[in-house]
Amino acid sequence: MKLTVVGGGSTYTPELVDGFARLRDTLPVEELVLVDPAAERLELVGGLARRIFAKQGHPGRVVTTSDLDQGVEGADAVLLQLRVGGQAAREQDETWPLECGCVGQETTGAGGLAKALRTVPVVLEIAERVRNANPKAWIIDFTNPVGIVTRALLQAGHRTVGLCNVAIGFQRSFARLLGVTPADVHLDHVGLNHLTWETGVRLGGPEGENVLPKLIAEHGDSIIEGMGLPRALLDRLGAVPSYYLRYYYAHDEVVRELRTKPSRAAEVAAMERQLLDMYGDPALDEKPALLAKRGGAYYSEAAVDLTASLLGGGGSPYQVVNAYNKGTLPFLPDDAVIEVQAAVGPQGPAPLPVAAVDPLYAGLMANVTAYEELALEAALHGGRDRVFRALLAHPLIGQYAYADALTDLLIAHNREHLAWA
Repeated sequence: MKLTVVGGGSTYTPELVDGFARLRDTLPVEELVLVDPAAERLELVGGLARRIFAKQGHPGRVVTTSDLDQGVEGADAVLLQLRVGGQAAREQDETWPLECGCVGQETTGAGGLAKALRTVPVVLEIAERVRNANPKAWIIDFTNPVGIVTRALLQAGHRTVGLCNVAIGFQRSFARLLGVTPADVHLDHVGLNHLTWETGVRLGGPEGENVLPKLIAEHGDSIIEGMGLPRALLDRLGAVPSYYLRYYYAHDEVVRELRTKPSRAAEVAAMERQLLDMYGDPALDEKPALLAKRGGAYYSEAAVDLTASLLGGGGSPYQVVNAYNKGTLPFLPDDAVIEVQAAVGPQGPAPLPVAAVDPLYAGLMANVTAYEELALEAALHGGRDRVFRALLAHPLIGQYAYADALTDLLIAHNREHLAWA
């Protein structure tokens, strides 16, 4: 089995490699190819990847290359984890929206649109080259904004599934609180990427007992800790929102905070410099503890599980993925990309039936789905008017004066990445 990671020079990659090494019985990788145009950091990451494999006795081979076509040739699955423009572009995404009093964040709002505009054309070009190399290869997208990027890939006819680590993070934390194994926990997870709610927590599978009310009653303080939302909101919702919902439920509070502290991009950039220094140490043969602060917790386990299922191995029968709606949520278009539990196998994901969705969530989902449709149009075809329409549709913006000003700022800060600008 050959797996290729595009964006393999990312500091995330040792997390992924560690999962491949630990879970080799689930996903027996014979050749792991790391592809990245940044040759220097690729060699640092690749060296650590080889040492991780060696320490854990993994027989697979780790190959590094800056040649995309060579890297994807014959690959059974290709994982995308790239960042067009790097942390410098992220820094801009998180700062210029604040000039208009809007959230600056890399996956939602105006910053998220900027990332989509930079990313979609690049990902589609990569995907075409994957298809030319092996039409049967699966493309697993971890590149944000996952919902929009996955929709672009699916609309272009690629064998694609989108992946996020939010759900597996909740699964692991709920399992600890309940004193059970993660495999015992099945989430009623519903929404769009980075716009999701856990409306049920079931023991044993989709038909198991829903213990979410008990979880909230007994562990609500622990669940909400770190989200920046009040415990009372958790009780009133009767569901657990993704931490990304704070950008919607406490927008003005978040803007005030962002204006008074360093950006997350600046923190991550500093962390990446430390990590790359560590990766260059020939004595390091495991992922360092600092990597946990970088984000992406359990990404490797989710990626192994999904890849194994798609390639006919022993992955979990149900997994939270990003896939076409196809009637699962009747209030959204069939070609919307939703994030829900699905049965996953070699034919791809088949979303499980979802109970009626509370209008409190459905309304916001429908609004953001409309924005994502307009965002994809802007990413595919360009033009100031398309950018403006997408920004005006976004519930975190919604006022024409803000949308107009943000359109100019977005184009000014991203001109080098926009072929039409």
